[in-house]
Amino acid sequence: MRISERRIDIRIHLLGPLRIFCADGELAPVARRPRQILALLLLNHSRVVPTAALIDELWDGPAPKTARAAVQIYVFELRKSFAEAAGLSMDAVGGEILRRVRNGYEFVAEPAWFDLQSFRRGEQSGMAAMAAGDLIKAARDFRAALSLWSGPALAGVEPGPGIRAEVAGLEQSRATMLSHRIELELRFGRHREILGELASLVSHDRFNENLHAQFMIALYRSGYRARALDAFHRLRKDMVGRFGLEPSPGLHRYYQAVLTSDPELEEMPARPLPGELPVLCP
Repeated sequence: MRISERRIDIRIHLLGPLRIFCADGELAPVARRPRQILALLLLNHSRVVPTAALIDELWDGPAPKTARAAVQIYVFELRKSFAEAAGLSMDAVGGEILRRVRNGYEFVAEPAWFDLQSFRRGEQSGMAAMAAGDLIKAARDFRAALSLWSGPALAGVEPGPGIRAEVAGLEQSRATMLSHRIELELRFGRHREILGELASLVSHDRFNENLHAQFMIALYRSGYRARALDAFHRLRKDMVGRFGLEPSPGLHRYYQAVLTSDPELEEMPARPLPGELPVLCP
């Protein structure tokens, strides 16, 4: 059986600092450019990354005439690291792990564990469960997927345009999943359990209206009406001071509902899930 057709003892962590464990040790290229190449190949697992894209990733501005040869050297160094860590020949690594294909390279081996693959599976499973109305399973899948993160994706890797774009997409997927998971927790009546988490989230993302709406709802349902009103006022002060803008009409309506102790707030969703009609929005 070819190595690429089975899982091998490589464990890859991208959702946080880049870490790769191979056999009984850690494979950790420390030079900037080999780390960039490896990160971009892993983000595009089983897809060819053209050499031109790797060159664009490594050099900000015009690349030197030696760029293509330099990429070949960096790939050789990565293959050597994998060969030494996994106890494989360079030919095996070059043919079955980090492969030269047409005009570029691809990482083709199926790792024993890869946090990015697990995250994507959890995302797909959770979204499918939510669409089918199985909100308990959706919340469980989202919790498991989000628990894979240990910090910003690829922390410690200097990003070029390719990595930056991939990481931005990942962070957006994470933020969307987090918003869905918090909404589900609120619908399950777990508002007290997530208050601390929401307080931390809004302190780090001061202009995120969705998070603030969820925080206000959680505070109100937990008996902290004054704190819910204060959360709105802090957001409004920040937005007016920074951008000269008021919070959206939808968030103003949440504020009015809290201000008047609208009984609908006890059951009202903080934000709609995919496929639902907007709530308290224009």
